[in-house]
Amino acid sequence: MHADYIPFPGVNFSKMQLYAHELSGNCYKVVLLLSLLGLEHEIIRVDLIVGEQKSAEFLKLNPFGQVPVLIDGDLVLRDSQAILVYLARQYGGESWLPSEPEAMGKVLQWLSTAANEIQNSLSAARRFFLLGTPIDLEGAQQKARYTLEVIDKHLLYRDWLETNHPTIADVACYPYIQLASDAKIALEAYPQVSAWVTRIKQLPLYIAMPGF
Repeated sequence: MHADYIPFPGVNFSKMQLYAHELSGNCYKVVLLLSLLGLEHEIIRVDLIVGEQKSAEFLKLNPFGQVPVLIDGDLVLRDSQAILVYLARQYGGESWLPSEPEAMGKVLQWLSTAANEIQNSLSAARRFFLLGTPIDLEGAQQKARYTLEVIDKHLLYRDWLETNHPTIADVACYPYIQLASDAKIALEAYPQVSAWVTRIKQLPLYIAMPGF
């Protein structure tokens, strides 16, 4: 079945595959959860600089031409937030995404924060400085500081974004916050966020983003 989905030769389908690029925070959040869950996987590099994500072969995996894409058996799944949900429920038990409705809702609201407030501020400003992507830089940085202020206050009396242990809420929000310096935002102004970043780095099986 997978023959229709192989954009690059030599892919080993005996384990999970993640199509990704090492500089993408959205890809990194999936790599991080795979590591925290101890799941064996293979990373297939998609060269975003030369546009492999827009090739006809890759568009069979994700017609939107974006990474990451996860293949697990017969499942082909795009979007980092969706992949986090799948991995947490399929392999993480109750720990990383609780099934109790209130707790689940509280965790999932942070995936929305990662896809909206963080993506449109910290991630956008990072793309400006790394890739020259045209944006409203002042607006993105202002939104980044406000987002970090909100999260800093939220973490004042808690160690994790929701529940009393790490969940995919933390995994989803972590990458672009950790990379705030790439967006020319200093995390030192947000002590609770800085302490939270340190706690995540201390988790068993934590893996750093390449270059950090």
